[in-house]
Amino acid sequence: MIYRLIIFLILNFGALSIGGLFTDVKSDWYENLNHAPWIPPGWVFGAAWTTIMICFSFYMSILWKRASRKNILIALYASQLILNIGWNPTFFYFHHVSFGFFIIVALTLLIILMFFAYRNKLQSISYLILPYALWLLIATSLNGYVLFNN
Repeated sequence: MIYRLIIFLILNFGALSIGGLFTDVKSDWYENLNHAPWIPPGWVFGAAWTTIMICFSFYMSILWKRASRKNILIALYASQLILNIGWNPTFFYFHHVSFGFFIIVALTLLIILMFFAYRNKLQSISYLILPYALWLLIATSLNGYVLFNN
């Protein structure tokens, strides 16, 4: 269990770090956007993602042991990594707000799908993925606000 947990912690925080390389909230482009009135203070993003990735790493390490069809789990997890990493450069670096919105909606739906797909197998452990889903709903609303108000 510890070995799997460490692997998922490295993968998940590695993905956040890669995405973070493309995140510039101090850029003129980002600062001049119309932002949603409910956007949290900057420190909340770091705290939220840290909590989310710790919970998600526990979730994945337990699911990895219990999942019978690893190829499907690998495909879902890899898709999640790609979408999670891909949103940052799409939104912040390339300024493709609409494609960023598409990516974050897809990521949100994927995480919700994972919750329901493995809920019976994991039972109460499935709730470890809910912070991720809830945060993505908030992030999707923030991206959507920028899309429709700029």
